[in-house]
Amino acid sequence: MIHVIATIPVQAGKGEEFEGIFNELGAQVRANEPGCQRYEFCKSLDRPDHYVVVELYADQESFDAHGKTEYFRAAGKKFGGLMAGAPDIQIVVQD
Repeated sequence: MIHVIATIPVQAGKGEEFEGIFNELGAQVRANEPGCQRYEFCKSLDRPDHYVVVELYADQESFDAHGKTEYFRAAGKKFGGLMAGAPDIQIVVQD
């Protein structure tokens, strides 16, 4: 299994827009990617403009396929204009 934990800083006042785009993306992931077992975000309590995205993939193939989808690439372009800095992405493997 492959876990992804991404902390994403979002520009002040852009959180609602970020959440809308992510919710739309998440619905597409859940509908089209059976190898993705978890795909959600949480909002930080101590840093209100930071989000933590949690993803879980069954295997490397599922993880790789996710990054190649058209809807993921389209959402990435939208997210770019909302971020307040580079995301901190951790990818860990569970055997």
